[in-house]
Amino acid sequence: MNKVKTHLEQLHDHYLDRLKREKMVVRLYQLLIFAAFFSIWEISSKNNWIDPLIFSAPSKIWLLFLEKWQDGTLYANASVTIFETVLGFILGTLAGTLLAAILWWSPRLSRILDPYLVILNAMPKVALGPILIVAIGPGFFSIVAMGAIISVIITTIVVYTSFRGLDPNYLKVLQTFGASRLQLFKEAVLPASFPVIISSLKVNVGLSWVGVIVGEFLVSSKGFGYMIIYGFQVFNFTLVFLSLLLIAVFATIMYQLVDWLEKRLIKNSD
Repeated sequence: MNKVKTHLEQLHDHYLDRLKREKMVVRLYQLLIFAAFFSIWEISSKNNWIDPLIFSAPSKIWLLFLEKWQDGTLYANASVTIFETVLGFILGTLAGTLLAAILWWSPRLSRILDPYLVILNAMPKVALGPILIVAIGPGFFSIVAMGAIISVIITTIVVYTSFRGLDPNYLKVLQTFGASRLQLFKEAVLPASFPVIISSLKVNVGLSWVGVIVGEFLVSSKGFGYMIIYGFQVFNFTLVFLSLLLIAVFATIMYQLVDWLEKRLIKNSD
């Protein structure tokens, strides 16, 4: 018996070692691609293989980053965009989940609104930016609204589909024991849909950044979107690339936080 147990432990250790090695190999390739991309970019710019005025160079971007960091303008612009994005992300996710719950609660309302959801999802939400500015006013609220509105419809559709996907026989069993519709939602439908809701958070990270940056394109005096527009206006493409790289970095951090949250919640639910 002990020999069998020891053999199983060895197999398990071997399996864990193989997973660790695979993870290290993936990380190594990711770092190599990262280093190769910026090295090729730098060399190409230094040797004028690409136009350094348009495509800049990583070294120039780094120097501009240090300059903006030291004079405080980087923090001022980053804090504005991050706050607007996080707020739009939260509002869009909450509103989408709430709408999905309302649709699940009322099948008739769901049947009425179903074609409108499809139409709204197909519409380019960024086109609503000028309308929001006129309706809400040019400023913080219209930018946050852009960050929220761009993700709310897709969140509603995804979460509502998950609500409807729960086994109806399971719900019927609960109903036979006298469960009300509210109890069905709280005890069965919502907990079963947590993985989908968390997955929709990952999608909403990218959408919220797109919505906020587009909103800052249209009306803003601070933020990464403003930095990009200003860079285009004064032909400073190093500033444009710096803004784009910082957006990528902060979006990645936000995505990793959502991924961490997903692992924690799913692990706890298990």
